Amino acid sequence: MCAIHQPNLFPRLSTLAKLFVADRWIVLDDVQFARRDYQHRARLAALDDPSRQQWLTLPTHLPHGRPTLINQARLVDPRRSRRTIQLLVRQYYGRSPYWGSVSEVLDTLDDSDRVADLARTSTIALLRALGWSGKVRDSSEIPTRQGRSERLADLAAATGSTHYLCGTGGLRYLDVGPFDAHGIPVLPFHTPVDDPLWRWARRCSSLWALSKIGPDALADQLAAQREAHHPGAHA
Repeated sequence: MCAIHQPNLFPRLSTLAKLFVADRWIVLDDVQFARRDYQHRARLAALDDPSRQQWLTLPTHLPHGRPTLINQARLVDPRRSRRTIQLLVRQYYGRSPYWGSVSEVLDTLDDSDRVADLARTSTIALLRALGWSGKVRDSSEIPTRQGRSERLADLAAATGSTHYLCGTGGLRYLDVGPFDAHGIPVLPFHTPVDDPLWRWARRCSSLWALSKIGPDALADQLAAQREAHHPGAHA
């Protein structure tokens, strides 16, 4: 089962959960960079009051202007960006009893000046901290057709995936025809709606959840989502 998603800096819990449920994450790194998206920024929520939030935004240079692809975007000042991450994340979560786990995630960040690399490694570090053992591929390495849904279907097929896990946003535009042509079922992914932890899943970085309940409890939450979404789980 694969998920295809752009590289996000310390992704939201809803995004992290989708990737955790999948066996393979195909990093969609060769689509247009969007300043209002999450490649170069994350919304941090206060440990004891998640309604109080602040953007962690890394100044980014787009060498080709608006058409710049995600994997072409560059950090304006990589060293300062990493220092900002360390200081601001510590400010928000340094009092957490699970700060050690958060700090370990920060310590694994990529030294590259490419925004995609930093976002990618921040996500992988969070996944690994929670016990995910899946594989990661970059879409830029895989030849595909141009159409949006055709491209996603080709990426899934080229990586040997048997199912495609699609979030609620993607379901609004996805054409399942190209997936049907490859014999790849599309599985919808939904996060819980009646749990306080998941109330903020689409709003703030998963760093908040990690700091709030710790890696073991969060891993259990995500494992439950994997069980609920895995093909055949309710057969």
